[in-house]
Amino acid sequence: MPETLTGAPARGAAPARRGPAVPAAAPAAPTGTQSVERAISLLRILARRDAGGARLVDVVADSGLNKPTVRRLLLVLMREGLVDQDPGSRRYHLGVETFALGSVAAERFGIRKIAAPAVLRIAEASGDTAYLSVRSGFDAICVERQEGAFPIRTLTLAVGDRRPLGVGAGSLALLAFQPDLNEVRSIIDVNAGRVNSYAPRFEPQRLLTLVDQTRSQGYAFNDGLIVAGMSAVAVPILNRRGEPEAALSIAAIDSRMTPERRAQLVALLQRERERIEQQLGRTQSPGARDLALRARNRMRA
Repeated sequence: MPETLTGAPARGAAPARRGPAVPAAAPAAPTGTQSVERAISLLRILARRDAGGARLVDVVADSGLNKPTVRRLLLVLMREGLVDQDPGSRRYHLGVETFALGSVAAERFGIRKIAAPAVLRIAEASGDTAYLSVRSGFDAICVERQEGAFPIRTLTLAVGDRRPLGVGAGSLALLAFQPDLNEVRSIIDVNAGRVNSYAPRFEPQRLLTLVDQTRSQGYAFNDGLIVAGMSAVAVPILNRRGEPEAALSIAAIDSRMTPERRAQLVALLQRERERIEQQLGRTQSPGARDLALRARNRMRA
């Protein structure tokens, strides 16, 4: 039967015969890759929930998946030991197998083991909360946190939390000190949609400005951009190629982040960063070292 572009019968065409109804196609089953991605997303949701675990309804809400799909994936993860369910509370937790896998992976990523004592020293010396973050793809992940003695805590990140590169002081240090500025722009472009949850403070053009400021002053400064009344400073830990492998940061309430005290905290971070790089047997690139030196000279002036 001839049709117009809109699908209506052409003028003068014979009426169409009606054949047997064709049932609508069923929704396509998830591919293997999609199932793996969904399962991984559930593990990350449980990791963010920390020791308290998560109810089934919580996992459904956080994942955006329907309840039967979430239940099916959780059962598979439980069979593999990656997820446990508390028989009393019925809450889901990461299983012992995730601990085993993480322990093996930790041997490969020695930066946490080496830097953990430095994070503790920073928290004790400053009285504030100290963090260690590492890069994972287009994200920064918090892998260590220590709380200082000051009674007002700034617990903006938990171990395992991830943020798009550039969002937060440690994350910004990991982004800004990438040697290739084209890569920095590419990362910001890729993350543009994801940073919308932090908008308007972290729209792409603002991130480019923050990168320039960070590179100019030699450290990252988050001036209450995520949580009002809380600020943070951070420095990168560089590998032998001059690329950021991790970042040390300190978070505090605004009244404890005056320009004078900020200079002291940055100097503390820089000292610990240098100790870590010496332990790793890696040297800081001349460019980054010059940036940090100029920053310290400006703050002393």
